[in-house]
Amino acid sequence: MKLLRITAKNFKNCKDNFTVDFTAKARKSSEDKMYELQEIDSGLYTYNTVAFVGKNASGKTTAIELIDCCYSILGDFRLENKHYSYENVCLEIYFYHEGEIFKYTTLLKNDIINPKKAVFTDEHVFKKRYYKSRINSLFDDGFTEISGFTELPEDTSNIFFILKKKKNYAVYFDSMGEGTDTYSRLFSAIKNYSLPAEIFENILTIFDENVKELSVIDEYNYKLIYRDEQKIISDKELLWFLSSGTTKGILLYTMMILSLRDGFDLIIDEIENHFHKTLVENMISLFKEKSVNKHNATLIFTTHYCEVLDLFSRQDNIWISKSDGQVYLSNMHENYEVRTELLKSRQFYNNAFETAVDYNELMNLKRKLKK
Repeated sequence: MKLLRITAKNFKNCKDNFTVDFTAKARKSSEDKMYELQEIDSGLYTYNTVAFVGKNASGKTTAIELIDCCYSILGDFRLENKHYSYENVCLEIYFYHEGEIFKYTTLLKNDIINPKKAVFTDEHVFKKRYYKSRINSLFDDGFTEISGFTELPEDTSNIFFILKKKKNYAVYFDSMGEGTDTYSRLFSAIKNYSLPAEIFENILTIFDENVKELSVIDEYNYKLIYRDEQKIISDKELLWFLSSGTTKGILLYTMMILSLRDGFDLIIDEIENHFHKTLVENMISLFKEKSVNKHNATLIFTTHYCEVLDLFSRQDNIWISKSDGQVYLSNMHENYEVRTELLKSRQFYNNAFETAVDYNELMNLKRKLKK
């Protein structure tokens, strides 16, 4: 299964017909096919990396929360424990699965008894066979509605009848981190995905060369060998001892390795809150390297590090988020005329996308502080 396009209405503070498209629109060079794109069927290309950039409070997080919302439906067939309302959210989700293009539409409602759960109403599932010759009408007519579904609980989507088994198609990390839950999530992932010990040791060394071993003892306690000294330490003490940045980095880098190995997408809000710029650049390069990214995983992230976008040779996988009271997206390729030979970071600093911090307001604040 590969997510192709999302359109939403009434999702948080987004404008209606808020759309994110994961299919390549611009010309595809041989170099792009080698490093930037993944071919999921003949002539059907999606991206290895997708970036969302914009000012603070412009809606970057909202965009990737919508993506996470759709992946929850596709992977768990449910939507629960999100911090936003589901009431009257309309979704249209296109995805590729086993040679066919599916279109799924639904109107969400809040569960009356448990508002943390979504109820699926007015569901429709359509499909059509994928043909390379019809790539230019990928989302157009030609779909046939699937009928005859048996009744499911109202908090379970009919996507169940298409994908059938629960699966992690994506893992989402917000900008806040997991706190003391980081370690339980980390070792649960190591166990569930059977991460080899030598790879985990390598990850530990990247973030703190003094850590020789970190292993779980029980639900709240861990064995740490630090500079050859062994400690039995609680999760709260460990968070303080290794620093929250190191802890977040170890978890997220571990999930990146698993994403590359197993092929699920990785969604990261404010990637610079988790990693040094060099590590961000390393992550992007790993997702672009086909000998490493063998199962078409996609790295989806928001960032204020516009310099990392200079690692992208394409422009259609970069979205600019803006807000005029409601959030909307612009695609760098479709909505701006940017010469491909120019550095994208330079265009941001020149405010070509109207995303720069208001310099006059900064100077105004400075003048007030001087009084």
